[in-house]
Amino acid sequence: MRVLWGSGEATVASVHKELGADRALTTIATMLTKMEKKGVVVHREEGRQFVYRAAVSEADVQRTMVASLTDKLFEGDVSALVSHLITEQEIEVSELERLRELIERRRGMEG
Repeated sequence: MRVLWGSGEATVASVHKELGADRALTTIATMLTKMEKKGVVVHREEGRQFVYRAAVSEADVQRTMVASLTDKLFEGDVSALVSHLITEQEIEVSELERLRELIERRRGMEG
């Protein structure tokens, strides 16, 4: 997905090249076919090649995955998720400042 989000469109060969030679070309083709069946990518034909593009945005996928993670691991408790991230991950001072700014901006939107 990152290759498609980054490039807009890509063939199996270009995805393979971007990901490196540790995956077989047929594996990439199979993954893209499965992703298309799930509705997250679509393709068009260009000669004999399929050209794939993402059918969902990166932001939509992130939103869905974080919501699922929050529900499954933290029983829907967003503050528990954030607390876990802050206490268990290395965070630079500049990142902490950015988080503080985001919290203040959100607080301003709420009230």
